[in-house]
Amino acid sequence: MSLNYGRHLMAIPGPSVIPDRVLNAMHQPSPNIYEGALVDLTHSLYPDLQTVARTKAEVAIYIANGHGAWEAAITNTLSRGDKVLVLGTGRFAIGWGEWGRTTGIEPTVINFGMSDPADPAKLEAALQADTAHEYKAVFVTQTDTASSVKNDIPALRKAIDASGHPALFMVDCIASLGCERFEMDEWGVDLMVSGCQKGLMTPPGLSFIFANERALEARKSADLATSYWDWVPRFNPEGIYQNFAGTSPTHHLFGLREALNMLVYEEGVEAAWARQKLFARAIWAAIEAWGANGGDLKLNVSDPANRSRAVTCILTSNGNGTRIRNWCEEVAGLTLGIGLGAAVKGSPEWHNNFRIGHMGHLNVPMVMGILGTIDSALKALDISHGDGALNAASQIISEV
Repeated sequence: MSLNYGRHLMAIPGPSVIPDRVLNAMHQPSPNIYEGALVDLTHSLYPDLQTVARTKAEVAIYIANGHGAWEAAITNTLSRGDKVLVLGTGRFAIGWGEWGRTTGIEPTVINFGMSDPADPAKLEAALQADTAHEYKAVFVTQTDTASSVKNDIPALRKAIDASGHPALFMVDCIASLGCERFEMDEWGVDLMVSGCQKGLMTPPGLSFIFANERALEARKSADLATSYWDWVPRFNPEGIYQNFAGTSPTHHLFGLREALNMLVYEEGVEAAWARQKLFARAIWAAIEAWGANGGDLKLNVSDPANRSRAVTCILTSNGNGTRIRNWCEEVAGLTLGIGLGAAVKGSPEWHNNFRIGHMGHLNVPMVMGILGTIDSALKALDISHGDGALNAASQIISEV
């Protein structure tokens, strides 16, 4: 018997749940893309994006997914043959470096595995050893979506400063912007990339570059920029057409405007961070309860300080990750994130892990519904697990 006849719930680490208000804002006829209301709406987005990122840096919006933002970051700041240092804590910083290899840059990876954050001391040592300053940039994710590892961005900035190295500090916040505390200016990040489909609660299709003065200066000598990815006309447009190197992504802009209304003006960015942290703690408490007394579930990241507030990776055995996902989706109407493995040495087999995306538009019934569904799957599939998971989660939530 299937129980999947209500509203389906997506709990993957992006695209996140899209609020009805955002979808309704997008449901309107095509506007004039040259003048009028759309121009005013577009101009209103940039200061609000700066508010979310806590920065005065320049912002460019691209019609692209996160990989497009990666390429824009690379091509606007680097030149063919440049070397970059990549801090691997899962899959995506490594992917950023490899994406750049096709443009002609040369990534070197320090691999910290799938369960630990980047070590600032090792970063400092690597940069000190680069006496010729061949590394032009350091790439890292704030949250690696594959592993759910959260990196300590301020500590990594301090390590760069302590080394005396001039490399640009570039951070991927695709999975964390709007979910995790991020202070671009205070933490000394030179360039940040993100996307609209996770903490910003908008359907996939927009990505963002935030570039400070050091990043803008690097553009003057970069030789990889091409017409579409070049950020110079986007930062200094003669008209809205140049903001997007062509036709505006009209309906995505409508949706993003409504999402930013909700995040910036109604809930508030800091309140959203606090809500996301509380829900993450509740989910961790449930998983720890399931894993007690020999239960076949374990958090991928042991130290809570190193865990993402937006996504949680859970380890199982005997293919149970896939079994849990399949039962939740087919029987109960809940889609969980697939396991992502094999990107780095020591990565768990994909069918033995799964991920819960808990970012963006999320409330208590949704969180407890996700956990209750997983609890039911464990019982239905006779997978070994400890008791009291829902009680542990509800106890955390009651602390609000």
